[in-house]
Amino acid sequence: MGATGSIGRQALDVIESRPDLFEAAGLSAHRDEAGLLAAAARHPRAALCLSGASSPSGGINLVGPSGLDELVAGLEADIVVNGASGSGGLRPSLAAVSSGKDLALANKESVVMAWSLLESKARSRGSRILPVDSEHAALFQLLAAIGGDASRLSRRVEELVITASGGAFRDRPLGELSSVTPDEAASHPNWTMGRKITIDSATMANKGLEVIEASRLFGFEPGCVRVLIHPQSLVHALVRTRDGSLYAQLSSPDMRVPIQNALTWPECLPCPFGRLELAGRILEFREPDPGRYPVLGLAYEALAAGDGAAIAYNAADEVGVAAFEAGRAGFNDIPRVVERTLDAAWPSRALDLESIFEIDGKAREKADAVVRELECLS
Repeated sequence: MGATGSIGRQALDVIESRPDLFEAAGLSAHRDEAGLLAAAARHPRAALCLSGASSPSGGINLVGPSGLDELVAGLEADIVVNGASGSGGLRPSLAAVSSGKDLALANKESVVMAWSLLESKARSRGSRILPVDSEHAALFQLLAAIGGDASRLSRRVEELVITASGGAFRDRPLGELSSVTPDEAASHPNWTMGRKITIDSATMANKGLEVIEASRLFGFEPGCVRVLIHPQSLVHALVRTRDGSLYAQLSSPDMRVPIQNALTWPECLPCPFGRLELAGRILEFREPDPGRYPVLGLAYEALAAGDGAAIAYNAADEVGVAAFEAGRAGFNDIPRVVERTLDAAWPSRALDLESIFEIDGKAREKADAVVRELECLS
């Protein structure tokens, strides 16, 4: 899913590096028809879907959301890589596990919006959910190395730490942030990612989503998940055990490493990408500044408040970033949109897809109303 995006292109790199192990059975994109056809030229046996179109050109026989469901559920594939961005990635995740396939998950929103539903369906069908985000993939590897079931890990592990680059403006004077442009925010110092997630890196909304995701994926209370800024992006996560020791996972900032690990789990195979050498490296860590990254603190509040607030957090951020991109809001307005959206009352539980999308829709309406109010004040 998302074959023409950053994760999708890198997943295809991994597949092409080991044709003895992998074959792309299906490829989807949302609207990038040319990119999808270019990928298909390298993988001619793959079924194709353009989920955001109704009448593509020849060679693409599945279209729209129903076509995407058909692609995911109908293929005899072993694993689905979900690299779709935003809330649109939720339905493909559910379709994957509901059809009994393993899910290599890079779509944060699937966990933030619908973890209870996703995990329940995966458990009932015997599907595994394997995290692809570099931080959660690192935690997955570290916790597996420490070993034991959930109850044993809870007795041994005190804290999960995920790292953040700090984004495009980590060292920019705070007084200048009100005038930064979307293109500046979308220029990441370390990673090559999609535009929306790169802007989220600048606000650290992406790290807020990852805090929610880590708490839910690994079953730790919000207070046990911590964020550190690490400008070099070489340490992706750490686990602190109860004796105070820290265990770290390090690799080059190359998403093809966690993608391959997800595709080959539980095996650990040689990887031609991202080999890290430490000689001559300096590693720095610092606490995030709440004044620079207010959206991160709001994520902890949303996580503590329950399902509805987490859904609203994600929806409000998507609306705020879209408004910033469209010139309707400034960079500093993004946290204002999220905060004021979270001020509404949201249900603590959302157990079915209908209620999840109902909350999502109401949150988007609230967030857009906030954007309109901010436009009137500017």
